[in-house]
Amino acid sequence: MDMQEDEAWLHYRRVFADIYDYANYTSPLQAWVMRASHRLTERPLKADDHFEKVIEIGAGTGEHFAHVRHRYGSYLLTDMDERALEVARKKVIVPKGSTVSYEVSDGTVAKYADNSFDRLIATHVLEHIYQPHLALKEWRRIVKPGGMISILIPTDPGMAWRFCRHLGPRRTYTRLGIAYDYMMAREHVNACNNLIALMRHYFPQRLERWWPTPVPSMDINLFFLFQARNDKA
Repeated sequence: MDMQEDEAWLHYRRVFADIYDYANYTSPLQAWVMRASHRLTERPLKADDHFEKVIEIGAGTGEHFAHVRHRYGSYLLTDMDERALEVARKKVIVPKGSTVSYEVSDGTVAKYADNSFDRLIATHVLEHIYQPHLALKEWRRIVKPGGMISILIPTDPGMAWRFCRHLGPRRTYTRLGIAYDYMMAREHVNACNNLIALMRHYFPQRLERWWPTPVPSMDINLFFLFQARNDKA
């Protein structure tokens, strides 16, 4: 049984880059919901805002990049899956006057120096990291004082999120030969309410938004946005 479970996980990781966009953005309804989460992340920012150096953690196939509205000098997409970044290279359209680069890196980002970036973006990432408190401390370290940290997470295990799983994603992944429930149990290792408590601890100066309703409840929403200014000394 353990060998079968390991094979199921290895199979998913091998095909992740090939199936992610199809599994999450083929259905019109599911694509609209997923893109709404990216729009939510960028909604508080304006076109004339400027962040000279931006890093996106867990950029995957590059879906979030198209929703960034503000100006920047350089934008670094990172992910632990090199093949996912190859997909991103084909999708990303680089604005004139900006630099976009790609780098294989996990969510701990220990390789970057203190105060390296003006903005950090992590959408659909923190729920996957086994020690999220350490990742948050690292993200705080590499962002400059006064810089912005934008984190978007699903409201798993809230009732709305768990219900919506049954409307499409499970069928799609099953059709692709992926053991969906097993994969999600391995992927979503952190509950939404616990992550919110950790983020609030590390970043007191923050903006919080829920979607699709403004009611602060993980049971009637699908996504939670946490946007903070790095107020470290």
